[in-house]
Amino acid sequence: MGSKTVDGLLVDSLGAHFTGIHVDEPEQRDFEEQPTTSATENGHREPFIIGVSGGAASGKTTVCNMIIEQLRDQRVVLLNQESFYFDLSEEELSRVHEYNFDHPDAFDIESLLSCMENLTHGQAVDVPSYDFKTYKSILPARKVNPSDVIILQGILVFHDPRVRGLMNMKIFVDTDADVRLARRIRRDTVEKGRDIRTVLDQYSKFVKPAFEDFILPTKKYADIIIPRGGDNHVAIDLIGQHIHTKLGQHDLCKIYPNLYVIQSTFQIRGMHTLIRDATTSKHDFIFYSDRLIRLVVEHGLGHLPFKEKQVLTPTGSVYTGVDFSKRLCGISVIRSGESMENALRACCKGIKIGKILIHREGDNGQQLIYQNLPKDISDRQVLLLDPILGTGNSAVQAISLLLKKGVQEANIIFLNLISAPQGVHVVCKRFPRIKIVTSEIEFGLNEDYGVIPGMGEFGDRYFGTDNY
Repeated sequence: MGSKTVDGLLVDSLGAHFTGIHVDEPEQRDFEEQPTTSATENGHREPFIIGVSGGAASGKTTVCNMIIEQLRDQRVVLLNQESFYFDLSEEELSRVHEYNFDHPDAFDIESLLSCMENLTHGQAVDVPSYDFKTYKSILPARKVNPSDVIILQGILVFHDPRVRGLMNMKIFVDTDADVRLARRIRRDTVEKGRDIRTVLDQYSKFVKPAFEDFILPTKKYADIIIPRGGDNHVAIDLIGQHIHTKLGQHDLCKIYPNLYVIQSTFQIRGMHTLIRDATTSKHDFIFYSDRLIRLVVEHGLGHLPFKEKQVLTPTGSVYTGVDFSKRLCGISVIRSGESMENALRACCKGIKIGKILIHREGDNGQQLIYQNLPKDISDRQVLLLDPILGTGNSAVQAISLLLKKGVQEANIIFLNLISAPQGVHVVCKRFPRIKIVTSEIEFGLNEDYGVIPGMGEFGDRYFGTDNY
């Protein structure tokens, strides 16, 4: 009976099963093409979009309603894929019992995409009202306004990659086939007035094959898998907590689940104010930088894998805690990254620290000059240290080197003080399984590729090699 962390969630193994995060390989683009935030041009913040899939009668609606209850302090709208069924032609109506409503071709995906994209850009939409007696959309359509959270549920919402790509969180409700069949029989006979023979015939002819051919294969795209549907209250509670956390974070955290910005406080803002001030003395710059670095390192260590451990306290009591991985090493990107080594050593006694030197010439000419890495680095969790994430090009060089040395991408945690959105886009899209931990997201880059508002040349200010 253990626990594990996935995407920052502490999950009890009896309560919910969360899969490892699967991210489709993104199209590579130059960082200048990426938006700096996820806000639209009119200032509307993009919603957090949750996709909920699973077989028919798996409990998707129950799960959605429970999530909505968890998010009662947010504006939430629920969309059902069933609203986007195609109208049946007269010929199809004459053979309606032969029509496969569980096939991807039964849905008007273009209309669904149009509605989702308009909502994403802060525009109200008219969602079709589908009548299952006439098998056509009827008036009036349902007016849906932009919201903080959009939940899209349906048996095939993960099937089309364009729809799937809009989602910030993908949940698959995994319910036993016998339970789903029993629920379907009860629902269709009681609520829709169908005879049980028709229900069973439709199930064997269409529902079961469609589940195996189209629905079950999309389970691999889920970030979270919930066994037992609405009966799994632990999973729903954890999901609600996680969404609340994401809604309170920077917009980029909604796009990239592997990006973590430590929660801001007045203390943290005050320290940022001091180290960004061009008139701050070298002594104060080092002192407050070290404090912030320590916070980032501590937060980063919280993302390491662990196992449950019980210890005996001096009172003779048993304390159930956790034991973190001992196979760690730090890698600093010379020279600024060396400023983070003391904090790492203070947190991890005797930790091995390697070094990478990359020559930077503006935005181009990134060249690996020097490397000194632990020989067994491929077997370790790696904490990559660099206080500034700007264009992301140096980070790509460093991470690529670690991968060539056999380090698993998911075993890399990139720690920095401040991050430009352009660099976040570059690194997260290129390496979707590493984790980035930072203390603040910047506005962007200037024409010289410097981070703004930034804090100047960090290494020069920290090591006293410039006229600050």
